[in-house]
Amino acid sequence: MTNPLLIDWDTPFEMPPFDKISDGDFEEAFEKSMAEAKAEIARIADNPEPSTFANTIEALERADERLGKVLSVFYSLAGADSNEKREELQRAFSPKLAQYSSEITMNAALFARIDTLWNERDSLGLTDEQMRVLYLTRRGFVRSGAQLEGFARDRLKQVKERLAVLGTQFTQNLLADERGWFMELDEADLEGLPEFVLASARAAGEEKGVDGPAITLSRSLIVPFLQFSPRRDLRERAYRAWTSRGANGGETDNRDIATEILQLREERANLLGYDSFAEYKLETEMAKTPDAVRDLLMQVWEPARTRAEEDALRLAAMMHNDGVNGELEPWDWRYYSEKRRKEEHDLDEAELKPYLQLERMTEAAFACANRLFGLEFREVDLPKYHPDVRTWEVTRGGKHMAIFVGDYFARGSKRSGAWCSAMRSQQKLAGDIRPIVINVCNFAKPEKGKPALLSYDDARTLFHEFGHALHQMLSDQTYESISGTSVARDFVELPSQLYEHWLEVPEVLSEFATHAETGEPMPKEMLDKVIAAATYDMGQQTVEYVASALVDLEFHSGEAPDDAMAKQAEILDSIGIPNAIRMRHATPHFSHVFSGDGYSSGYYSYMWSEVMDADAFEAFEEAGGAFDAEMAKKLETYILSAGGSEEADVLYTKFRGKMPGVEALLKGRGLLDAA
Repeated sequence: MTNPLLIDWDTPFEMPPFDKISDGDFEEAFEKSMAEAKAEIARIADNPEPSTFANTIEALERADERLGKVLSVFYSLAGADSNEKREELQRAFSPKLAQYSSEITMNAALFARIDTLWNERDSLGLTDEQMRVLYLTRRGFVRSGAQLEGFARDRLKQVKERLAVLGTQFTQNLLADERGWFMELDEADLEGLPEFVLASARAAGEEKGVDGPAITLSRSLIVPFLQFSPRRDLRERAYRAWTSRGANGGETDNRDIATEILQLREERANLLGYDSFAEYKLETEMAKTPDAVRDLLMQVWEPARTRAEEDALRLAAMMHNDGVNGELEPWDWRYYSEKRRKEEHDLDEAELKPYLQLERMTEAAFACANRLFGLEFREVDLPKYHPDVRTWEVTRGGKHMAIFVGDYFARGSKRSGAWCSAMRSQQKLAGDIRPIVINVCNFAKPEKGKPALLSYDDARTLFHEFGHALHQMLSDQTYESISGTSVARDFVELPSQLYEHWLEVPEVLSEFATHAETGEPMPKEMLDKVIAAATYDMGQQTVEYVASALVDLEFHSGEAPDDAMAKQAEILDSIGIPNAIRMRHATPHFSHVFSGDGYSSGYYSYMWSEVMDADAFEAFEEAGGAFDAEMAKKLETYILSAGGSEEADVLYTKFRGKMPGVEALLKGRGLLDAA
């Protein structure tokens, strides 16, 4: 029987035929497609013809097309719908992929061809796009060890393979802890919980196979439980389970893994001639240096901590009025903050949530994209990897632009968080290839027959991930290596965080925030309260985030620690984090940083991008409003379609005319008066 991963797909839009692919197909497809890619790399490296852009750089761009096709399907499934077999395959694939990568970047003959082109670049008649791809290709090879020799060369290969193994292990340990814990609730435990929390808890209990409601470690369930449950004992139990993921001892404990990862990253940087991993990693980002990152974070940290400490006093007073003695603890914050929000803004999430239906918020994201960029969305029936998945064809002026996949509900087989990925990226080198883009979220699944309701934070997440999707859909580059989201890490969050602003546009909420039962639009008084409360509790949220970003930065800036947890405690103590607030992501479950290199030394990037997104939305407001056509065109031209075709600061300056300062961010977070 023919392996469906090794043949061309005749499905509509060449969607992966998930209905025909089995887990047993992946190993054969991986081995054969990797062998094919290695043979193609050898052919390029050993080509007797003189090096040209076409026979070297363009050939490299296409060398592992089939392998990329296999891996995009596999890793989409491994992240969103894992099982024991897929986890086993991940563990097998990760060191082989690291080894394969090293074989390419340390191929002396191949690098010599690239280096020759670089040295002759001014006489090659290259386009700007081709010059950019050549520059990035050579830089990538150098930063991967192409110029190393002897021991350093061999040791770097070993380090990268070990890091790949540890990153996979970290991810799987975290998923195991998240999947394995739940707290059953009996009748007495349900006090104070609004119906939407009860419905989510009943659905979670059904998934876990228990007779009654349950709280799991899905953020979309545990956060509202912490907001509404008056049972301090249950809040503490749930919070401790949530924040101890990856630190429970036994086979799934990530603490020693994190320490080893930090030590290996430092060694990797040293082998390449850098004093620290942060210096190595940040060299190619907008920030450039650890000092620049630290400066930004500390400009925000001080006003955020001031605001959070003021808020903590108010919440502690509320707790003491309830007859609870002692200090305000992290499991108390959300409960009393929700009470305070209701008092100060007369805004109750239990009343708000029926107006934020997943279906309507999805329509809102699509409608904004239509008004801004002329995109149209038509739901289509395509092969799916899970029954919860939905698929849309995206067109503009009748032209096919992309396939958009939405996978919105939490389940035990899905890793936590929310993300956007491309199962196929845009490029023109192999024809007019349009992307298949996936948004994966972890919203609470409703009971059967009931609409899915979102929190305001959930709705922001939906818009955030859709902003990433637009970066893929509107990409217009010849080469895949610079298309879509292939940009500096501290620039990649700009489109996503910018798109969140459209959720807060009053005319968007007034049209799409309709009640799940009555269909009535959100009352203007409630709409006004939502907008007024947009920066509520921003001190705590900012402290949570910046603490995590500073720990990540300091982990990688100096000498790697002998004990990651002791180093974490030392960093948090040095910045004076308030007692009732914890890092958003403690080290043992900080998957952004330890599941792979993606956000290592780079968790700050959300805030770096936020400086730009606050400024960019101001550009729309200054020009004529959120849907100003001229600004939308500039946004598409210089940001969304441009990919990595130029340096990020060049692209942003073309869009806005200048780079922004931190003031727009502080204003957007309501912290300007605390600075």
